Amino acid sequence: MRDEADSHPFVLHPHRTMLVLSLPVLFSLIAEPLTGLADTAFVARLGAEPLAALGVATVLLSSIFWVFNFLGIGTQTAVARAHGAHRLGDASAAIATALLTALAVGVALALVAWPFLAALAEAMGAHDAMRDAAVTYLAIRFLAAPAILVTIVAFGALRGVQDMRTPFWIAVTINAVNVLLCALLVFGRGPVPGFGVAGAAWATAVSQTAGAAWAVLAVWRVLGPFARVRARAMLELLVVGRDLVLRTGLLLFFLLLATRAATHAGADAGAAHQAVRQVWVLTALLLDAYAATAQTLVGYFLGAGRVALARRVALVGCAWGLATGGALTLGMLLSTASFAWLLVPAAATAAFPAAWTVAALAQPLNALSFVTDGVHWGTGDFRYLRNAMLLATLSGAALLATVDVRQPGALAAIWTVTATWIVIRALFGVIRIWPGVGRSPLAPPR
Repeated sequence: MRDEADSHPFVLHPHRTMLVLSLPVLFSLIAEPLTGLADTAFVARLGAEPLAALGVATVLLSSIFWVFNFLGIGTQTAVARAHGAHRLGDASAAIATALLTALAVGVALALVAWPFLAALAEAMGAHDAMRDAAVTYLAIRFLAAPAILVTIVAFGALRGVQDMRTPFWIAVTINAVNVLLCALLVFGRGPVPGFGVAGAAWATAVSQTAGAAWAVLAVWRVLGPFARVRARAMLELLVVGRDLVLRTGLLLFFLLLATRAATHAGADAGAAHQAVRQVWVLTALLLDAYAATAQTLVGYFLGAGRVALARRVALVGCAWGLATGGALTLGMLLSTASFAWLLVPAAATAAFPAAWTVAALAQPLNALSFVTDGVHWGTGDFRYLRNAMLLATLSGAALLATVDVRQPGALAAIWTVTATWIVIRALFGVIRIWPGVGRSPLAPPR
């Protein structure tokens, strides 16, 4: 076990290995935000009100489905640790447990959500025509709820054994199909009528369902037949789920509060916020590509009993995250006008630049917050992440409550609070590794 860990490509070429593994992860992670970005680009041509409705719907969907990311995170960590320790039977049991749970939760989620879609949209500040458009989009998208959760699990399983390319190809195909279907169904072409917002939803639901089927077949091909569900694997997943659901729920609660505040500032502010938020989510998942790679490598080396190598993974991952965050800041600042033209209706352009600038400047610290999340996922330090997110979200919510949404600069103030929330997350992520506060699994020997 020790000899195999010592011969891992990361030992000899850490930076190259981090980059080679992270690049394909990037495109598998951004499947959902790319889908949202494509929908945004098409629906923006329909006007500010449909775009604001799409913003309400997509933030609700992201919030709901991100709560269940523990299925993929827990699977990836369990498989990576088992891979490093040569216990592939444990990995197979973890995958089977997570897939069964994902399928059941996805069906239940759709059945429970459909009767409350209008209430959810209104709670986000959408009324009348905006509410109706949001409900239409949500009702269709929830048809693919089981497929989305199954795909999350399958991608986690593949990344756990360091197969980063298969999720990449699935994600690229899903998004290509979605763009083609959006072009056809939103505006119509030939004998096919335009369905507007509903067309964007159908395009996404169909492409995601096809991607889920492909992902499960890929896991079967790479890892072989699934083992029976074990009680121990179920218990471990539930423990992970408890902490990560709370942690992710707190994260998404803050993002929901920010979107709700932007919506209350008016349709124009809501439309501008939707554009900034979609790009921010896209850049966050670009940074999260390093987190996913760090999670797999940290889990692998800890499974092999090599704590020093796991700490080295953390250092290399944070270095790449900071460099990429700096590049994102520069790129976003230089392309403000281009993104405003592409994603923002003319009526909402005045509210866009200031909020966009704040989101751009926060990118390097955003990188640290996401990469250190991945490191701590790899160690299984889920409780610490939950507690750190609790403190960050309570602080952010308190600051949001001070924002006067009636003022012209309300959207910029909302994004300034979001940047503060990011700083708190990054600080707690770093100090758990360096110097290793508390009972850190990566603390150096004393």
